[in-house]
Amino acid sequence: MKRFEQQLKALPLKPGVYLFRDKNGEVLYVGKARSLRSRVSSYFQSSVKQPLKTRKMVSLVADFDFIVTDSEQEAIFLECTLIKKYRPHFNVALKDDKTFPYLKISINDDWPRIYTTRRFEKDGSWYFGPFADMGSVRMTMNMLKKLFPYRSCKKKITATETRPCLNYHIHRCVGPCTGTVSREEYGNIIRQVILFLQGKQQRIISDLQKKMEDASANLDFEKAAVFRDQIQAVERVVERQKVVSSSSVDEDVIAFAQDGNEACVLNFIIRGGKLIGREHFILEGTGGESAGQIIASYIKLYYVSSPAVPPKILIQYEADDIVSIKQWLEHIRGSKVSITTPVRGEKKKLVSMVAENANQLLAQCRIRKLADSSTTLSALTELKEKLHLPAVPKRIECYDISDIHGSAAVGSMIVFSEGLPTPSDYRRFKVKLVTRIDDYAMMKEILRRRFARSDGFHATADKQTSWSMPPDLIVIDGGKGHLSAAMEVVREFNLDSLCVISIAKADEHIFIPGANEPVILKYNSQARYLLQRIRDEAHRFALAYHRQIRQKRMYQSALDTIPGIGTKRKKILLQKYGSVKKIRESSVEELALLPHITKSLASTIKKYL
Repeated sequence: MKRFEQQLKALPLKPGVYLFRDKNGEVLYVGKARSLRSRVSSYFQSSVKQPLKTRKMVSLVADFDFIVTDSEQEAIFLECTLIKKYRPHFNVALKDDKTFPYLKISINDDWPRIYTTRRFEKDGSWYFGPFADMGSVRMTMNMLKKLFPYRSCKKKITATETRPCLNYHIHRCVGPCTGTVSREEYGNIIRQVILFLQGKQQRIISDLQKKMEDASANLDFEKAAVFRDQIQAVERVVERQKVVSSSSVDEDVIAFAQDGNEACVLNFIIRGGKLIGREHFILEGTGGESAGQIIASYIKLYYVSSPAVPPKILIQYEADDIVSIKQWLEHIRGSKVSITTPVRGEKKKLVSMVAENANQLLAQCRIRKLADSSTTLSALTELKEKLHLPAVPKRIECYDISDIHGSAAVGSMIVFSEGLPTPSDYRRFKVKLVTRIDDYAMMKEILRRRFARSDGFHATADKQTSWSMPPDLIVIDGGKGHLSAAMEVVREFNLDSLCVISIAKADEHIFIPGANEPVILKYNSQARYLLQRIRDEAHRFALAYHRQIRQKRMYQSALDTIPGIGTKRKKILLQKYGSVKKIRESSVEELALLPHITKSLASTIKKYL
């Protein structure tokens, strides 16, 4: 852009951070660069090859600032800090990342405490996290308190108290306040906590076993019993931890699922080959970003606040600017860091498992949003406005078809009432009349069968059934063609008052009868989330029925299709011949010699086989 020409030429060829601002001075975007002049200038070159999101941002830029740094690693750190500070609209950002909690162990104190904090400081203490929310930290704290008898009080330890608290009597504290334990012994308990959080439980068990044996040798059986119970408690936790690697590795496994402007990133924390924890975070502003950009943004935003970087990181997609990120992580860790994107084998399966879990978590997040009554009402109200419905759609029916090349074709009808699923009203259909590959004809068939049971939606309230309840909105899973097929059936039954739409999977375009252009809801629209959930539920229900029929057909014998052959005669035939092939090769006369098989039935068997 000509108005920035002189400013761009004056930019230094050094690493640093740049900030784009709009006409009101608001920060639009924060980025880092190896060379500020080259990177910033690239935004104002030909925009033909630039993503739509970038072109939109550049069109709003009224000014920019920059900060020179000594190294690219320093630039990455500053970039993350400024993103957290300004939360620019065009940056990917961790949702509510300002308040992520940590678990802190104040090892510099004479009698260290273990507690939660929202401030990560380089004060010599041990920090674990960041955790996704305070609930995750509390669960970890509760588990630690059951396993290790460290103090949880804030009182000053003088070792002169005469009466210990209840925690001492139930073996949840060793009672340093009463002088029953030395600093060295208490320090060993704290070291065990640290080892546990690092995933080194076997070392803890070995140490406890030695202490138990020593106590037993000294005839201190009560103390030995305490160590025994602690060993059993730690072993129960270890048993619940899933072994995810055949080698004893320390690594983080990162994958994500995206839905428009939001992405759910899941991080499996693996220590010693075992999954010791998992944290998921919601990223905002991912619309229009590539998979590599999303992964890169997460790595920077997460590890800039993380007290520890593992030696290995597995990622779902190769991150943008991977070389700089790797150097930055090695600078934080102080040793080599491996970042890989596995393409086959055990590691690939592990990343795929994390990705599938991320998908499920994102779906659950959407469900929790919609489960909130105010959110649901907002979504339904938005549907009414955007789709020009006469009223808020209280009952929504959705239809889907599932088949493989026309075989085992089935249809589903699912119902949402007041924005929530009503499984008791779900219905499934086995397509009977259409034998060819024709989704439109199949959709017509199941709609005809549904409307035929509706009594024209004129049943009185006392005689109303699920079939006769009129839907406020019918959703068809498909595009324009599926909508046209549905409307043909609607007109056949003179149900022109019904509101019908279709939703296409590819672009989430919503088609309305008579409209030239599809309706496109915003990425973060609650109405969009609701429609997607309804469509996905119809697809799930249809697919489950389709699989059930296919599985039944797999185990179905050719004998099951022969008139007159039931379970008893089928058993007689198979006991004698062993297979359908041998039955086919036998003569009518031979078959007729079997009990309960007449000559006429034997002829029928031969004819069918």
